[in-house]
Formats: sequence, structure tokens, C-alpha cells
Amino acid sequence: MVGRFAPSPTGRMHAGNIFAALVAWLVAKSQGGRMVLRVEDLDRERSKPRFVSDVQHDFEALGLTWDEGPYFQHDRDEAHRAAFDALAGRNLVYPCFCTRADLHAASAPHRGEKPVYPGTCRSLSADERSARAAATGRVPAERLIVPDRVYGLDDLVQGPYTQNLARDCGDFLVRRSDGAFAYQLAVVVDDAEQGVNSVVRGMDLLCSTPQQIYLQELLGLPGAVYAHVPLIVGERDRRLSKRDRDAALDELLVRFKTPAAIIGHIAGLTGLAPSADPVTPEELLPLFSAGQLKSCFPDPIQIQWQ
Repeated sequence: MVGRFAPSPTGRMHAGNIFAALVAWLVAKSQGGRMVLRVEDLDRERSKPRFVSDVQHDFEALGLTWDEGPYFQHDRDEAHRAAFDALAGRNLVYPCFCTRADLHAASAPHRGEKPVYPGTCRSLSADERSARAAATGRVPAERLIVPDRVYGLDDLVQGPYTQNLARDCGDFLVRRSDGAFAYQLAVVVDDAEQGVNSVVRGMDLLCSTPQQIYLQELLGLPGAVYAHVPLIVGERDRRLSKRDRDAALDELLVRFKTPAAIIGHIAGLTGLAPSADPVTPEELLPLFSAGQLKSCFPDPIQIQWQ
């Protein structure tokens, strides 16, 4: 069992990040596994070097130890490119000139998440692609063709989940217009390379998982066991955000005084512990069972921050 911490260095950790990381650590360690630390810095504009050291310090202070890493996604460009080239060599990718505004105008968001791509650029001829490139002056993104087929998983928290890729998602990005490889491709390649077979993250990413399973199939990569934990939300069901400094770790330390008190409050609030008394991750281990995750949380979708 190999789990992972996969923070983005775009700000200090908040309560939701800590909760997901805590569950990831408990799932792996309760089964004698190990943890990998991978810094997901694909977003070069928002990723800041100072946050890289901050996030490592935050994990250490909270008692969330790792056994390998840190690895950095920006060092993995060659591996991501090789995977992209393998897909392109099978004629599974094509250039897309659509903007975000185009996508929202063409398709209403699906299930409150994001628009379903309608295949606007899939059938363009070579001449039409050249004309689009000249007219827009933009480097196109690259999309992966998806089949009219159902992919699914049995999530440790959310239970069975399926998605028809053609109907529920549409062809999705594997390389952005700025040349950066998309999250879906990078995370699949990196998990396989680093031996990660236990993925714990927020339930807002559940809808991305069938796409990643499809990529694993295409690239001949091993799968994983998934657990999509409920989101911790603020007022009016708004997701906590690094950008808004919602329940940021430095503010949590002011409120709760010690890392153990922070862990205890989050564990009590989410049902990982019977009370909100201060506790370390190590002390939570004897109380934890991955098989009980589905019934552990008071709500599998979201939990109100208090």
C-alpha cells in the first residue's frame, strides 16, 4: 500500500487539505504502507518556492510523515511528454482552439462541475486547423478522444460511481495551450512511476477519476484504490480555499495552539475520532479502519467547518 500527499504550493494548508492528508496517511499506515510526498506544481504561475518549504514544514509539524520524496511534478516533463506522444502516436489526441468562454456557451455545466466538451474541434480538417490557428493567433490545447463507454470504480467513501465518458465528460485536455501537460495526464503517469496505489482526495475530484482510469488503460498503467472524502465547507456551503485563507494553518495554530489540538478538532468534527480532544496521527491509528470509511463521516459529501 503506497499512499501520497500531493499538495500544490500555492498557499498554506487549510483544514480541508489537512483532513484529506490525514485520511490518506491513516489509510496507508493502517495497512502497513508508506507515504510519498509529491509537490504538484504544474501551475507555474501560482506555485511559489516559499510555499514548497512551508508545506513540508506543515506536514512535519502535524505529524504527517512521509517515506519518499519530495518529488516535483515540474521535474517530470519528460515522462509526461512520453505518455502524450504515445497517445498522439495512436491518433487519440487533436488540437483544440476553444476558449473557456466558448465551452460555457456551448454546454451547460454538468452536475454542477464543468461543461461537457461537445467535440467542436475533433473533426476539423488540416486546412480548418490551420485557418483556426491563423485566425486566433493562439497555440491550441490538445484533447484526448474518449469512447462512448462507461468507466467506474467502487470508492471507499462514496461507493460505486460510473461515468460514460462521451456523454458525461467529453474529450478532455491532456495538454494546455500554454504547453503544460494537464493534471489528468500528469497525475496518472506520476502515480504509476512512484508506485502509488492508494489515492485519497476531496470528493470534488471524484468526477475526474473515470478519466484517469481510462488513461491508465490506454497507457498500460496499474490502477489504484480510491477514497474521495467529504469536503470541509465554510459558510453557505462554500469550499475552503487557500486563496481566501479559509481556516489556514497559521490561523488554526493561533486558535488551537498546538498541532495535536488541530488534528483532534478535525478528527472529532469529521468522525475520525469519538471526541475533539487533542490527538496525533499516530494516536489515531489504533482507532482507524479503512473498511469503515463509508460509515465514518456524518455526511459523505460535505462537512461544515466549525
